[in-house]
Amino acid sequence: MKVVPTAIADVLLLEPKIFGDARGLFLESYNRRTFQEDTGLDVEFVQDNHSRSSRNVLRGLHYQIRHAQGKLVRVITGDIWDVAVDLRRNSPTFGRSVAFWLDADSRRMAWIPPGFAHGFLVTSAYAEVLYKTTDYYEPVHERTLLWNDPALAIDWPVTGEPLLAEKDRKGSLLAAAEVYA
Repeated sequence: MKVVPTAIADVLLLEPKIFGDARGLFLESYNRRTFQEDTGLDVEFVQDNHSRSSRNVLRGLHYQIRHAQGKLVRVITGDIWDVAVDLRRNSPTFGRSVAFWLDADSRRMAWIPPGFAHGFLVTSAYAEVLYKTTDYYEPVHERTLLWNDPALAIDWPVTGEPLLAEKDRKGSLLAAAEVYA
């Protein structure tokens, strides 16, 4: 696996080794030992999630104020604009975001560590996204950061208004959001 750094050091892009021939291809989408050796991180994933969304659906920016989740995100169909926002108050990159394309063709994955809000915009006709989490979903602790907060200045490649869940429409501005100590 190739580890590609991003503008925020703790957020990583991961490129798996792909083995292809006339029959198709094979890749290990996750191997704990390889993940640890290549990233230096020893994490335990406890939950797998799968979403399917159509073009212009924007999911996020979500996080859990307690039971913070690290996420290993990959796209199995389509493509997305993936975004992570650092919400760790004591971090030198607090309030900054990093964004990148994830798509089924490249099979590239993203590691979003605990302490970050995460969201994505579907830019293909539809996309299926799989992500592993390091803690369980706890609805009572879920929070949403407003996707278009001017303080975040995220350059979403959206055409018109995105399709949003009600909780995403009502997200908090960074200035008023609960964040990590």
